[in-house]
Amino acid sequence: MPKAKKRRKVKDKWRGKQWIEVETPQIFGRTPIARVPVTDPEKALGEVLETTLFDLLKQDPQQYTIKLYFQILKVEDDRALTILKGQEYSRDYLRSLIRRGSSMADMINDYTTMDGFKVRIYVMALTRSRINSSKKHAIRAIAHNIVSEKVANMTYDQLVQEVISGTITSDIYNEAKKIMHIRHLGVRKMKLLSVGTPKIEVEQVTPVN
Repeated sequence: MPKAKKRRKVKDKWRGKQWIEVETPQIFGRTPIARVPVTDPEKALGEVLETTLFDLLKQDPQQYTIKLYFQILKVEDDRALTILKGQEYSRDYLRSLIRRGSSMADMINDYTTMDGFKVRIYVMALTRSRINSSKKHAIRAIAHNIVSEKVANMTYDQLVQEVISGTITSDIYNEAKKIMHIRHLGVRKMKLLSVGTPKIEVEQVTPVN
C-alpha cells in the first residue's frame, strides 16, 4: 500500500517582512506617501517612489500634472527618509501644451547647488506664434543665465522650493516675454544627478505650500 505523501508547509512570505512608512523630506512636511514591506530595511535604500504634487499639497487639481519622485536615503526603525529625486510634467499634460502654430524653446543644462547637489534642469517655453531660431536662442540664453545664477547661490532644498512654487520660472518669464509673447513657461523636468551633503535629520526648513 503506497505511503501517503506528507504535506509541505506553505511558508507565509509576508510574516517575515517589516512594514516601513516612507516619508517626504522636511521641505514637504515629512508627509507619508506609502507603506512598503521589506525583508531587510537596508535593501530599501535607493528605492524610488512616485506620487503627484496634488497628493502632497491637495490644493489645486492642476497639481496632478506634476509628478514627483522620492528616493529612500535612510531607514530609521519603521520609517524611511527620502530626498526628491526629480519632478516632471505628466505625459498627458505635456502633450496638451503642444499646439500648432506655436514654437517651443527647450533649455536643458546641468547645474550644481551651493551644497554640492548636481541637477539637470529642463526649461520649456511655448510661444503664441512661430518664432525664428535666433529668438529661440535668446530665450534659452535668458533661461540658462537666470537658472545658473540662482542655483549657484541656493541649497538643493531652496531650489526645490523655487521650482515647485514656480518662482524660478516666473523670473525667466518676466525676461523672456520681452522677446516674444509667451504662452507657457515652466520647468518641465528636473532630475537629481548626484547628492551633495543631504540633511535628512529633522531640521528647520520651511515646507512647500
